[in-house]
Amino acid sequence: MKKSQREIMDSSRQITRRGLMLAGVQVATVTTLALKMRSMQLDHAEEYRMLADGNSIKMRLLPPARGLILDRNGLVIANNEQNYRVTLTREEAGGDVEPVLRRLAQLIPMSDARMEELRDEFSKRSAVTPIVLADRLSWEQFSAIAVNAPSLPGVMPESALSRAYVRGGDFAHVVGYVGPVSDYDLSRIEDPDPVLRLPDFQLGKIGVEGRMEEVLRGKAGARRVEVNSTGREMRQLSRQEGEQGATVQLTVDAALQNYAAQRMGEESAAAVVMDCATGELVSICSSPSFDPNKFVRGISSKDYRALMDHDHRPLADKTVQGVYPPGSTFKMVTLLAGLEAGVIDGGSRYYCPGYTELGSRRFHCWRRGGHGSVDAITSLEQSCDVYYYELAQRVGIDRIAAMARKLGLGQRHDLPMSAVSEGIAPDRAWKKARYDQAWQIGDSLNASIGQGYVLASPLQLAVMTARIATGRAVSPSLIRSVDGVRQDIAEAPALDISDSSLRIARMGMEAVMNSSRGTARSSRIIREDWHMAGKTGTSQVRNITAAERARGVVSNDQLPWNRRDHALFVCYAPYEAPRYAVSVVVEHGGGGSTVAAPIARDILLFALNGGLPPLDAVPSDQRAAMQARHEAMSLYTPEAPRPGRSRA
Repeated sequence: MKKSQREIMDSSRQITRRGLMLAGVQVATVTTLALKMRSMQLDHAEEYRMLADGNSIKMRLLPPARGLILDRNGLVIANNEQNYRVTLTREEAGGDVEPVLRRLAQLIPMSDARMEELRDEFSKRSAVTPIVLADRLSWEQFSAIAVNAPSLPGVMPESALSRAYVRGGDFAHVVGYVGPVSDYDLSRIEDPDPVLRLPDFQLGKIGVEGRMEEVLRGKAGARRVEVNSTGREMRQLSRQEGEQGATVQLTVDAALQNYAAQRMGEESAAAVVMDCATGELVSICSSPSFDPNKFVRGISSKDYRALMDHDHRPLADKTVQGVYPPGSTFKMVTLLAGLEAGVIDGGSRYYCPGYTELGSRRFHCWRRGGHGSVDAITSLEQSCDVYYYELAQRVGIDRIAAMARKLGLGQRHDLPMSAVSEGIAPDRAWKKARYDQAWQIGDSLNASIGQGYVLASPLQLAVMTARIATGRAVSPSLIRSVDGVRQDIAEAPALDISDSSLRIARMGMEAVMNSSRGTARSSRIIREDWHMAGKTGTSQVRNITAAERARGVVSNDQLPWNRRDHALFVCYAPYEAPRYAVSVVVEHGGGGSTVAAPIARDILLFALNGGLPPLDAVPSDQRAAMQARHEAMSLYTPEAPRPGRSRA
């Protein structure tokens, strides 16, 4: 059909528009190509020239500076120090590292054993993974390698940061240490940060370093470098620094921590000081300790074996990992359970002939001749075992265990420390679940005086003491701030224990220290404004047979060290307005009143005084010995800091 003139004109206009659109697209394409060619020829000419010469661009991760760890007053506990080291990447060395290693051995000392270790390391690692050949080089060694770099393909002299613990062993168990990332470490992380694969990147292993790794690690930086066909780095094209890890401030006072460590001396012991109002741990010290710097630098087999073989177990953190029969320090738990159940009141008396008979078995009091008629307060003052044997049979283990848990025993407190123990506050259900056995009355008698199945850590004993002192459910804390932001501490709720019951327990603890027959009278504080309350404890680690009792129980000082009783003591002060609660456990120390109590009293005095205990706070006949003890110590102060020392 013949088209009309109008249809022909419309068709012509459509063809013209399409032609213009096509021409526009062609012009845009040509323009884009021209601009791209100009960019390649002018803006990126150097980069393409480099590629033509066989060079390439690579990204190198930059490890971030690890966050600092400070004490409660801002004193540095863990920081970073400069470390000169040299790394080698097998791919950049052409695949054969042997010639490079031989040339490098002419510049810095490298033993045959070290050379073998490196060969083994290169065989296990990817060809693109840098391996640290040597670190902690002197400036002279570092400079020699840098000057000879052109003849050492794949070798990279680096100035890196390494962790340093300036307080030495004082904080070893609390802060922990860092070390190289192992395959085991990587296997435990679902999506490992690429920075963890850097050569000898240091990862937190235990303690605060381990538990707060992600906070302390920071974020990696990167640098863009040009390398030639042999892997030699030619120049740095750009650099973006990493982000340093957060600064973590602890609640612990470095001066008090150092004093506690030295006051315990060579004992295998633990001491915890807790702020009664806030729950902050002002000191948490395990003795003997070790130098964490050795683990950062690579501890020798000899040094590690010495730590492992030491009978005082310096690697173990006795403050939170160690659990012990609490002995008579547990008697406040049994007493409060009886008072709250209405089984006794402050005036209730039991007669102590020196033992309690249960069937054919005798449960002995520590005082062979007995204490006679004893009331609640006197039972604590003189630590009468028979009073608690009688009370336990009337109260029952379930109510004793419930009171123990209310006071912080038998539960794991949430702290950024390694292997915090739960302890044991046993009851009928616990024994059935653990041993598939029924609870016996004899079990209750043992538990009533902190023996048998009962186990508690020094941390838990400090929490128990603070709760008795304040009547509030204070919980321990170790972190004061992160990057200057204070950690919230909620006000502790009141314990569900009557004021009258708590008052009786406190009066008994005050009598322990200050009455004429108190078991810890010799360790009292005589200053009225620092009036002190406490409780001694001695827990057996061996069975005493009937035959031994008949001929006379062997004294602790006549036994091998590891068969002696543990010595325990808990206390708080001031009596009317508690500020600090303290617990001390001395493994195989003997008697709580003679060994643990004097240590705890002195540590408490240091906390109250904010420095060395004043001589006028202790009885006059003890002042010369205290002064001599202080003169023999090597204490550091905020004005004159010094590295701590290993006491292992």
